[in-house]
Amino acid sequence: MHSNPSVTHEVTNQAPPLTGHDAADDPVLLEGVRREGAEWHIDELHRFGRYVGSEEARLWADQANRYEPELRTHDRYGNRIDEVDFHPSYHSLMRATVAAGAAGSAWADERPGAHVARAGTFMLATMLEQGHMCPVSMTYAVVPALRRAPELAKAYEPLLTSTEYDPGLRAPLGKRGLLAGMGMTEKQGGTDVRANTTVAVEQADGSWRLRGHKWFTSAPMNDVFLVLAQAPGGLSCFLVPRVLPDGSRNTFRIQRLKDKLGNRSNASSEPEFDDTVAWLVGDEGKGVRTIIDMVTMTRLDCVLGSAAHVRESLAQAAHHTRHRSVFGAKLIDQPLMRNVLADLALESEAATTLGLRLAGAADRGERAFLRLATAVGKYWVCKRQPTAVAEALECLGGNGYDEASGMPRLYREAPLNGIWEGSGNINALDMLRALAREPESLEAFRAEVEAASGADSRLDTAWRALQRDLASPDDAELRARHLIERAALILQASLLVRHAPPAVSDAFCTTRLTPSHGLAFGTLPVGVDFEGILERLPA
Repeated sequence: MHSNPSVTHEVTNQAPPLTGHDAADDPVLLEGVRREGAEWHIDELHRFGRYVGSEEARLWADQANRYEPELRTHDRYGNRIDEVDFHPSYHSLMRATVAAGAAGSAWADERPGAHVARAGTFMLATMLEQGHMCPVSMTYAVVPALRRAPELAKAYEPLLTSTEYDPGLRAPLGKRGLLAGMGMTEKQGGTDVRANTTVAVEQADGSWRLRGHKWFTSAPMNDVFLVLAQAPGGLSCFLVPRVLPDGSRNTFRIQRLKDKLGNRSNASSEPEFDDTVAWLVGDEGKGVRTIIDMVTMTRLDCVLGSAAHVRESLAQAAHHTRHRSVFGAKLIDQPLMRNVLADLALESEAATTLGLRLAGAADRGERAFLRLATAVGKYWVCKRQPTAVAEALECLGGNGYDEASGMPRLYREAPLNGIWEGSGNINALDMLRALAREPESLEAFRAEVEAASGADSRLDTAWRALQRDLASPDDAELRARHLIERAALILQASLLVRHAPPAVSDAFCTTRLTPSHGLAFGTLPVGVDFEGILERLPA
């Protein structure tokens, strides 16, 4: 027997890369899309799912994050240009995602379920790579806010709803498609946008001029932005184009790009406005009310995006454990690993079902329900994402800690949606604000929960207790996080009781509505139908 000193041993017992699959081959996603009214989109969802699962798309996602955006403030001659260069893979991701309809096109699609179809596509694209979804989400969300300025909407909406990705700084109305962004926060105020100091001055021609500095403005190479600024009548909302109608560049000085924990493929910037041309959107002094139409939709995307990353991390964990053997058996067949995977699957199904229910509400114009349920869902699903992704990463062991697995990127992305468009405290307080000012939102929430009345006694008991606590104003702010957490679990439970198999809904009510569940994933009690839960794992 001759040995080759350059070969140590044959590599075995390693999971192959999760590529070459259909990411839409997921019963929870497909059932939700059908249930919320977009069955006509299923074939297209599978087509896009095969793209998301392809080796080429996965390579693009990796490259877009390894080769990060670079800011060029000046050209070689010293002229100020304020441009950001992206790796070609970023543009490839954008082109495919916009073409699939994940940006603004749902607003131009009159078919029932168009926003649900878009939500399914959005989730798949987020499973592939989250950074490029920021400009995609803002482009989707800007349309309802822009409609408060009918003349601007008439000019810009056909391009914001386009499925063509047309990068580059050119006069916006001369392009084949537009992307939108948002500039709300400033360094001295953050979430307290009424502390903004950017100033707006009206001109004789009806336009405005802005002067100020924004603290977080993502995707600065987008074509148009909604920004908040102080007008004589109070805080107002304005449309700021990067390039003016005559083709000249607007003053949009990018001071620096943020050095972020994750979301590395997406350029987040600090722009400086100095005599920057803008147009008023909505009523002067009503800027928050105007831009909240955009924020509501981006918060919906936070729910969908977090649900998508929980689903992707679960798919990676399931794939690894199907192929990896320990102590003579596949990991997925080991009792304790089955407990962990089943617990993660419950979390994922609840998040996905809630996200698609919110998309269905947006599609059908259920404004009162969205007002409360979006804040509740945004708080809880985004809160659960980091914990779920960390647990899924652990399922891969040391392999999951290696960059080549893709799990570290999922982990770095995990806290983002909990911060973007209002942190946990903001959404908890927003729930209290909705309860106090818009009682119809509670009535819509009640109708949703009580559609499952009598189906599970644990749900009924939890709902009665929550209603008593919501009716008590004492120390409401202090208790807000506990209240919104319970509201989210009750809403998820009601949806699962009505729409999920009994194995799923029973285990969820047992472990999320009663004290029998441990604090970590993988603590489901004896008697849970593990097989019934695990058969719904992504393929």
